[in-house]
This record gives sequence, C-alpha cells and structure tokens, in this order.
Amino acid sequence: MKASLQLKMGQQLTMTPQLQQAIRLLQLSTLDLQQEIQEALDSNPMLEEEYLNDDQPDSPSNESSENTSAETPQAEEAQELSDQWSDDKMPDELPVDSQWDDTFQTTAATSSSQGAVSDDFDYDARHATTDDLQGHLEWQLNLTPMSDTDMEIATMLIDGVDSDGYLHTSIEDVLGAIDPELDVEEDEVAAVLKRLQQFDPPGIFARDLPECLLLQLAQLPDDTPWVNEAKQVVANYIQLLGNHDYTTLMRKMKIREEDLREVLGLIKTLNPKPGAMISSEEPEYVVPDVLVRNIRDEWRVELNPEIAPKLRVNADYASLIRRADNSADNSFLKDHLQEARWFIKSLQSRNDTLLKVATKIVEYQLDFFEEGEEAMKPLVLHDIAEAVGMHESTISRVTTQKYMHTPRGIFELKYFFSSHVSTDSGGECSSTAIRAMIKKLIADENPRKPYSDNKISTLLGEKGIKVARRTVAKYREAMMIPPSNERKQLV
Repeated sequence: MKASLQLKMGQQLTMTPQLQQAIRLLQLSTLDLQQEIQEALDSNPMLEEEYLNDDQPDSPSNESSENTSAETPQAEEAQELSDQWSDDKMPDELPVDSQWDDTFQTTAATSSSQGAVSDDFDYDARHATTDDLQGHLEWQLNLTPMSDTDMEIATMLIDGVDSDGYLHTSIEDVLGAIDPELDVEEDEVAAVLKRLQQFDPPGIFARDLPECLLLQLAQLPDDTPWVNEAKQVVANYIQLLGNHDYTTLMRKMKIREEDLREVLGLIKTLNPKPGAMISSEEPEYVVPDVLVRNIRDEWRVELNPEIAPKLRVNADYASLIRRADNSADNSFLKDHLQEARWFIKSLQSRNDTLLKVATKIVEYQLDFFEEGEEAMKPLVLHDIAEAVGMHESTISRVTTQKYMHTPRGIFELKYFFSSHVSTDSGGECSSTAIRAMIKKLIADENPRKPYSDNKISTLLGEKGIKVARRTVAKYREAMMIPPSNERKQLV
C-alpha cells in the first residue's frame, strides 16, 4: 500500500478552556455552583457581586459623594477599556450545546484553576455531629459503672452491633476472643449483654426481631393496655403476624377481632430497626433552580433568584489597566479581566439554557401541573432536544441535579422524563402515570382483600392501558409497596 498525503476539510468543535468551563458550569448542581462562584470571587479580583441599588458594603463609592463624582469618569473609562479590549475575544453566545464525544475528549477540572485554597474545607462537616450508633453506645458505656473485664466484654459486644441495632456477635464468639487468663464464663457475658440491652434506643442489642420487639415492650409500663397480649403475639406467633394470618392468630390467642386490632396497634408503635434512629449521615439540601407558578391561569417559569449572586467586573480594578502596557502587573490585570468576563458569560449561558429547557418541559407536561401525576405524558430527552434545538447530551447535563419548585412539590427535572406504554386506543401513557394509577388503586383497595398484581393489571386493562402482571410488580416494588399478602390487614 502506497503512503500518500491527503488534504481534508471539515468542521469540528474545539474544546477550549472557556468552553469547558461553560459546559462544566451547566452541569453543576445549585450548591456546587454557589461554591464555584465563591471560589471565583475569592481568586479573581476583577469579579465582584452586583448588589441591589449598588449598596455594596465597604465600597469606595459609598464613602462620600465627592469621591463618587470624582471616580465616575474613571469608572466609565475602565468600562470602555474593558469592552474595547475584549470585544474581539468574547463571542455573543457560548456554544454550550455539544455532543458526548465533544465533551469528553478531555477531562474537565472539578474545581476552579484559581480555587486551590479550599479543597478540603467543609463547614458543615467540620461542625456537624459525628455521633453514629457505635459512638452513641460507647458514650453510654462510659457512663455505666463496670469492672474492667465487663467493660472489655461490653466493647466487644458493641463492635458486633450493625447499623440497625442488631447484635451479630454471639456469646461464644466473645468467649473465644477474650483473654483466657480473665477466666470469663458464659453467664458473665450474658449478664453484660442484659445490661447493654437497657441502653438507648430501646430494642438495641437484640439478636432477632422477636427479641427486639420484646425488649421494647418490656420497657413499657406494666399498666399499658394490651402489653401482655402483645408480648404473647411477638414471642409465640410472630410468623402468623408476618403472614397476616389473622384468623389463625385470633383462634390461638382466643381473642376477638376488636381486641386483636388493639394488640396490633400497640405492636405497630414499636421500631423493628432501633439503630436506624441514630445516624451520622449529613443532611442533603435541595435548592430549587427553577420556580413554576400559576398566575391568573397562566403558568410562568423563572429562575430562582436566590441560587447565585449576580456578578460584574470590578470597575475600580479595571480602571488600573493601561493601554499598550505589557508589564507583568498590567498583564495580570488583563488576564483576570478576561477570565472574569468569560465566567460571567458562562453563568449567563447556563441560566439561559436552563430556563429554556425548563420552559419547554413545563409546556410539554402542562397536564401534570393542572391535573397531577396521572396526566403525565411520556417524554424522553430527544423530545426536548428537538424542541430547543440542542443535543441530547446537553439536555441530560441541564436536567441532572437541577430541581423545579412547583405547586405540587419540588421535583428533579429528570422526573418529568419517563418511558411510554401503549394503550388500546393507539395512544401512549407514561410510566409515571401508570405508577400513580397503581398507587391510587392500592390506596382505594379493601384492606381485607387487597388487589393482587394480576388484578391490578386487569383493572388497568379496563382503562385501556396494556400492562403485564410482571410490569405491575416491577412498578409496585419500585414504589416500595409490599405484595398483596403483606398488605392484608384488619379494618
């Protein structure tokens, strides 16, 4: 094969650092965006927040009216200089719409190039409680008078507790792990375990579900109504209770249905996972990016003004730039001025794209806002991409970790996208609407005779929606709704 040279012409999107920054800002969540903006403000002296009515604290322009009048021409000259200097370098619109291959040719940095100051500082983590279940139990152990040997046994038992509060370390395991010279016997370990089972939360250190519930019942006052019957059910008939076999349970307990209802009501107040009450997980905050309101029967979509401060170029620093000066200080100011303008332009592009996509979603899912989940239409990324004239990858970035505040609640933008199911009439129904229908059918069912998955499939078929039984089961499990035999209960 003969080697040869060929000249080929074509168009390709160049992933410049500025374009990478614009795309990265587009996919950041609100909280990440606020952190990114703060890093940019801290690292770039040319950037400043635009305060309402220009009431910026500690601003030189607020010191005196004389200074204001003296600096106004200088500020105008600085603005004119910055405009002239960057007019030939700043595009009217950033091409943030790109395909997957364009975006992932290079790895975008996760933080601002100048923001290396605050990599490991997290105020919430620094000041939040670090108390987990193990720490909570150790804290109680330190307040409990015990011998050194009992303290060592208790520590081993605490290490064997899982996140739900159940003990997975047996007495034999403790005896095998402890120092033989201490001459510890089984009764001593059992006694320490019994003391630990009085710790908070009630039901801790149980080895199975019946023991967990019995520990909680034992801490109730003796005069609590139906407490003895509840102990009998938990100790002897927990399997019948789990199978919802109330007929057999009433016969074995020799009580009436009304009395059994009271006993079950008491058991339902118990916590089958007491350890889950103690958690060190940090709370997750959701700040809506888009606000949707119905004003005079018209749905209006707007960006949340609280998610990010408005930024502008600092006129005082920009006025220090001198024309035709290539000194190090002047180059420093010029570079930061251009970075500031790119950052502001990227933020503006992010907001415009987000508002455009959110508006189209609201227009497409108007029935949902007016009627509810059952009116949700099937929608995929391609539909919105075609409507706004962008690539699907751009729509995916815009809708990830972005939230919309509506009269029906706060939803992630991706919530409004769902697959479709065919109907008998030849139309389509979204999977979200089908989930809502299943949830409504189960909510309205007779608790004594709950609908099976096959029955729900039949009821949906009567409405013209073809859904197989296994699909109903999949949707039901996704909504964490138990099967019919577990939903059965006394009225």
